[in-house]
Amino acid sequence: MHLVHAPLSSFDSALSEISVRVDRQKLAKRLWRATAADGTEFGFEVETPLRHGDVVWASDKARFVIRQEPELVLEIPLDVKPDAAAVIGWAVGNLHFSIDAQETRLLASDDPGLRQALDRMHIHYHEIVEVFQPHRFAGSLTGHGHGHNHEHGHHHHG
Repeated sequence: MHLVHAPLSSFDSALSEISVRVDRQKLAKRLWRATAADGTEFGFEVETPLRHGDVVWASDKARFVIRQEPELVLEIPLDVKPDAAAVIGWAVGNLHFSIDAQETRLLASDDPGLRQALDRMHIHYHEIVEVFQPHRFAGSLTGHGHGHNHEHGHHHHG
């Protein structure tokens, strides 16, 4: 078994690819195991979650690449005015759902509560199956993350 602590920063992209298929929930964990398409076993002990497309191991013949399993998500088109897009963002955010905000659409986890809220607000959506990579907003806008408990002793980790 190969133990992985982080994705590889350099590798030969000409090597053939062997996929390590994994679902989004497992990718969010720090400790987990997986088996590649060729039967190679991996143990993962990572500080930050791996992502779809990360190369986690390479031999002289192949590179092993994380391939996240596609899942059912709700696609909400953003072909609306900015104020309507803001309402859509508020509606999804108010329910604390993870999202993938793109230029022309918003993707969110398929959930009955979200469907009901969107239906109630007459917001159009589609069911699609694809790799869902929600944004990790903590620190993404400012370049660093921190807790919001507002106690003394405020620390930034980077």
